[in-house]
Amino acid sequence: MQNHELIHTPNGGIKRLLHIMECLRDPDTGCPWDIEQTFDSIAPYTIEEAYEVADAIARNDVHDLKSELGDLLLQTVYHTQIGTEAGHFTFDDVADAIAQKMLDRHPHVFGDQSRDKSAEQQKKDWENIKAAEREKRGEAGVLDGVALGLPALLRAQKLQKRAARVGFDWPETTQVLDKLKEEAAELVDAAADKDADAIEDEMGDLLFVMANLARHLGVDPEAALRRTNTKFTTRFAWIEAELAKAGKSPEDSTLDEMDSLWNAAKVALRAQTVKGV
Repeated sequence: MQNHELIHTPNGGIKRLLHIMECLRDPDTGCPWDIEQTFDSIAPYTIEEAYEVADAIARNDVHDLKSELGDLLLQTVYHTQIGTEAGHFTFDDVADAIAQKMLDRHPHVFGDQSRDKSAEQQKKDWENIKAAEREKRGEAGVLDGVALGLPALLRAQKLQKRAARVGFDWPETTQVLDKLKEEAAELVDAAADKDADAIEDEMGDLLFVMANLARHLGVDPEAALRRTNTKFTTRFAWIEAELAKAGKSPEDSTLDEMDSLWNAAKVALRAQTVKGV
């Protein structure tokens, strides 16, 4: 089964990678770990690799991006090899399916529709085409087909976006802000009652409204939270460095000390950003 010439050929491209995966999954000569994997067992790695691609992009590290895109491509190759073995589909089937989907969803480029449309109109057309595809698959409900495996904030936005297309949406951002205040107050009440189930429920409602507010403001909530996470880690590292200069650590410092350094970090790091450091 193994074609050693292909396996060890530099610049062998996708054929080389496909053959390597086929060899890894060979029941007689392959890798025991690779052989026992399934769609389900590989799925978490697929999600993880997608996040690592996003991380490389956020860090503007093109060297890492090339590597992470390879890791993500490997996930597609892995799934298609499992699909091929089961007789479901091949890599070419997957590639042809997405190629046809791109043709179908871009009639203004590959079809007879006019290209003289605004980006906003093209976006609406794209959504209409996707809706027609869902209907063809028998997904009649407005919210059918929104993947359960999406990050919760992203799925919330997609659900809200779908509902908004049929008019189930607040017309004004101020109304979302009012709802945000209402949900925050309900969470405060649940916390005061120390009702764990109610607290979780109200926290979910508050986050759902936050996702809706982000949609109204044109903000990607996942990107916004990633940005804040980065900001937090940078500032906290600054606090740790300043404490270390004084021979201290966060564990033996007071909250007031760290809070003061936090404010100092905001000023110092903002100044660095202005200077382009």
